[in-house]
Amino acid sequence: MDLSERVAIVTGGGRGIGRAIAIKLAEVGATVVVNDVGDSKPADEVAEEISKMGRQSMVALADVSQSTEVTSLVDNTVEKYGKVDILVNNAGITRDQLIMRMSDDDWDKVLGINLKGVFLCSKAVLRPMMKQRWGRIISISSIVGLIGNAGQANYASAKAGIIGLTRTIAKEVASRGITANAIAPGFIDTAMTQQLPEERRQELINQIPLGSLGTPRDIAEVVAFLASEEARYITGQVITVDGGISLGKL
Repeated sequence: MDLSERVAIVTGGGRGIGRAIAIKLAEVGATVVVNDVGDSKPADEVAEEISKMGRQSMVALADVSQSTEVTSLVDNTVEKYGKVDILVNNAGITRDQLIMRMSDDDWDKVLGINLKGVFLCSKAVLRPMMKQRWGRIISISSIVGLIGNAGQANYASAKAGIIGLTRTIAKEVASRGITANAIAPGFIDTAMTQQLPEERRQELINQIPLGSLGTPRDIAEVVAFLASEEARYITGQVITVDGGISLGKL
């Protein structure tokens, strides 16, 4: 895989899966715009690591649920690097609660960032991608968007929505040389799962046919492939990276 002529935006690129994606894309040659919101330190650290590889990178703070900030994110990228080739929609939050106890704010915040953010960012990059007749939109969904999960009605709904949105984008822009795909991670060893009690972590691992949690790198490798020329004939797909847990009980 060679992305040395490509410019990528990775939302939520300062931590966890987003960090691994940004670094992997840089490893295969891409210029990477590391998006995050709030404290810039994690994104700065990722950009610095990329710079040490001899690749170009910049940090762009923006709330992906706000259209004006998303527009600035994309415009600034095009202004600095002349184009945007790859968008990785990774930014996301959780506000877990049973439906009976879930507040309107819990619902709105998660849908705003996890789903509306994908819509806004994808819409913003389509014009420059259509103009150059090449683009890759890769969105991070989740297996809970496929199978549901108690206590995550908002998160699961957003992740399921990403799948429908991805397939729609794929149909609308395929004729312009743009592909759109989603990745549905299973349980990944990130700060979120590391906060779980050890007993609960082991319960999760016991449900996974391959017998372990995934790593952020597992997701990043698939992103890099989907961003490459090798994946030119793949669009509108959802690739599960979950150790087999979505297969159900064996």
